[in-house]
Amino acid sequence: MGRQLARRFAVRSQDSLAADLAALVQDLARSLFDGYRPELHYMRGPGPKWHAKHDPAPTAAYNAIPVLARVRVKG
Repeated sequence: MGRQLARRFAVRSQDSLAADLAALVQDLARSLFDGYRPELHYMRGPGPKWHAKHDPAPTAAYNAIPVLARVRVKG
């Protein structure tokens, strides 16, 4: 009975070691060759609906900015 238990334990520990090694290799491969690149999917700023809701409407004073113009004077 003692030898059978020892054999089962040896097989189980080898299987466990092999499973741990396989999991390590899989995790390493996933981290090295991960296809997800978040910089390709991030938002690039507020969209048109946000601007329509939050941007102030242009006012008459905003549109009437004084402009300096060059004028020739005869004299």
